[in-house]
Amino acid sequence: MLIRRRKPWDLPESEVTDYKVYKNRRQFLNTSITAGLALAAAPSIGLGKPVDELQVYKDLKPSPFSTDEEKTTFEAITTYNNFYEFGTGKEDPSLYATEFPDESQIWKVEIDGECDNPGVYEYDDLVKPFTMEERIYRMRCVEGWSMVIPWIGFPLAELLKRAKPNSKAKYVEFTTLYDPEQMPGQNRDVLEWPYVEGLRMDEAMNPLTMISVGLYGKELLGQNGAPLRLVVPWKYGFKSIKSVVRIRFVEEMPQTAWMKANANEYGFYSNVNPNVNHPRWSQRRERRIGEFLKRDTLMFNGYGDYVAELYSGMDLKRYF
Repeated sequence: MLIRRRKPWDLPESEVTDYKVYKNRRQFLNTSITAGLALAAAPSIGLGKPVDELQVYKDLKPSPFSTDEEKTTFEAITTYNNFYEFGTGKEDPSLYATEFPDESQIWKVEIDGECDNPGVYEYDDLVKPFTMEERIYRMRCVEGWSMVIPWIGFPLAELLKRAKPNSKAKYVEFTTLYDPEQMPGQNRDVLEWPYVEGLRMDEAMNPLTMISVGLYGKELLGQNGAPLRLVVPWKYGFKSIKSVVRIRFVEEMPQTAWMKANANEYGFYSNVNPNVNHPRWSQRRERRIGEFLKRDTLMFNGYGDYVAELYSGMDLKRYF
């Protein structure tokens, strides 16, 4: 008899912590802390860096890509997260990323591979040439929940053009920082570390795709992927890789972290598609964080006018 052993990532949708349950648990913990209880057990409860200490972005350029839907609250966006480098629980990133990234660390990103202008860039050199804009994007998680997030950043295409990719560059591969001391979740074999993601070249150059450095007018917190993260709003959230330290132009399709973990459930493209179910649950409906009722999932997360032509003629059930 073949016995299937559950992998660490094999959570059915029914076992994913519902936001209301999660929020009640956090409220209890925070109340306990306020009352002087559980201080030793939960010293890191909170948003990490105090909000009033976060860098504020002024004179932001408005984006024509923004939705006018109601935004998810800052509290929810910064405390209900998937970031396995800090743990698999929704509250883990906001608990364990409080000191991330280390302020003494000079953040650098290596850009290399099939390009004519490779280099290693410090954060300021990477970001300062670009005008920051606010883009209010729908973001959809494969687990069935969604948010509307006011990201701050700049088009990925503008950064990639600086590297001058050559004719062999068919895909772009992204890599997250590997530092188990700062990212305790990397001490577990939930995924193959460091986390790797990828886009086809035309997806990476699409004007919707952005590098985010902040949200809600302020700099990113660690739990949201500080200091640099990718945002690809028509794909499931795990494609929007966090805390990027390397961008590489490659000729062959990258083997991403979730493909290596379970290629039958997490394909390379990972477009939001209500017609292609996750093997263990439907993707036809989603629950917006802060709402009680579910809503229909939109093809390409509602961004079909911008991206549908990228997949013209493709069998999206095969290339999921």
